[in-house]
Amino acid sequence: MSTTNEYSPETVTHPGLTLKEKLEEIGMSKKEFALRTEKPEQTIIKIINGNSSITPDMSIQFENVLKIPAKFWLRKQYRYDEIVSRNKRQSAIEEAKEWARCFPYAEMANFGWVPSTRKIEEKIDTLFQFFGLSGKTAWEDYYYKQKLKVCFRISLKQTTESYAVSAWLRRGEILAEELKVPSYNVNKFKHNLESIKDLMAHHSKGFFIQLQNLCKQAGVKVVYTPCLPKAPIHGSTRWIGDTPLIQLSARYKQNDRFWFTFYHEAGHILLHGKKYVSIENIKFDDIDLKKEEEANGFAIDWTFSERQERELRSAAPLKEKDIVAFAEKFNTHPAIIIGRFQHKKIIPYSVGRKFIEPICLSN
Repeated sequence: MSTTNEYSPETVTHPGLTLKEKLEEIGMSKKEFALRTEKPEQTIIKIINGNSSITPDMSIQFENVLKIPAKFWLRKQYRYDEIVSRNKRQSAIEEAKEWARCFPYAEMANFGWVPSTRKIEEKIDTLFQFFGLSGKTAWEDYYYKQKLKVCFRISLKQTTESYAVSAWLRRGEILAEELKVPSYNVNKFKHNLESIKDLMAHHSKGFFIQLQNLCKQAGVKVVYTPCLPKAPIHGSTRWIGDTPLIQLSARYKQNDRFWFTFYHEAGHILLHGKKYVSIENIKFDDIDLKKEEEANGFAIDWTFSERQERELRSAAPLKEKDIVAFAEKFNTHPAIIIGRFQHKKIIPYSVGRKFIEPICLSN
């Protein structure tokens, strides 16, 4: 991307200077010129001082009075406006250099989110386009100052690595824009969670597309976005307008963690409504620990409930075949049970590792 201006401020001046020189040349006062062109004198003074622009309508009136073609005035105004805009853009790029260096741009490029480049100016321009914002200040207004709370109801200002977090969230929004869904139907979503549980229990090939489709039927968007460095997010839930969005990272790439995260985020949709934004594993000012615990409880109930856990623990000592049998009985995946029991140190990490299946999804 070239940032070289076609014109420089020294060679491109405001057309008001030319107007001033012409009026002096023919000995016409600003007041008389204003009268002849049927414009307020203050408007003419502002143009001469470079504080106002010559419009197409004015250019015709100037042509009649000064016998200088309208296109002359319009061309000079266009060239001046262009250089002013270019200089503003260059200033915005200069101000954004340190801002742009805060993003994990190389990793974003590796994922195919942005084009690869080593030029900071190109990175800045690409980041502006990626976020759909005009510049660094607009990014701060959106992600820090909550100037548009209907779309983004939290502030990332006090969040560690807010740059990587905002990039991860934005990628989810871009992917969500590609999904067409009907209006959100809470009853349909609750109903489809049962089919999704069957999907979890079998975790067959192509499960994510099936998961996505079952959620789409209920008007819920689900997207996958891999983790960025310094943004160790498991998942997120937020509403884009009237549509809930679940964004998953498949962090650690384990099926037990993936499904728990999905049901955690689904819990936020059903329990907490539009105003609550969840970014799991990230601390931010608006986090509600009680709501997070409620979502955890929702996920536990759907994946491997406390009642089921007590039943299984009463059958100890457990072997792999016992876990598989109980998983089938509870309509869950053995990895869910194994992961829970390993976390609680009920069974060693050597038991049932073959059931912890890797998550392999495209960016």
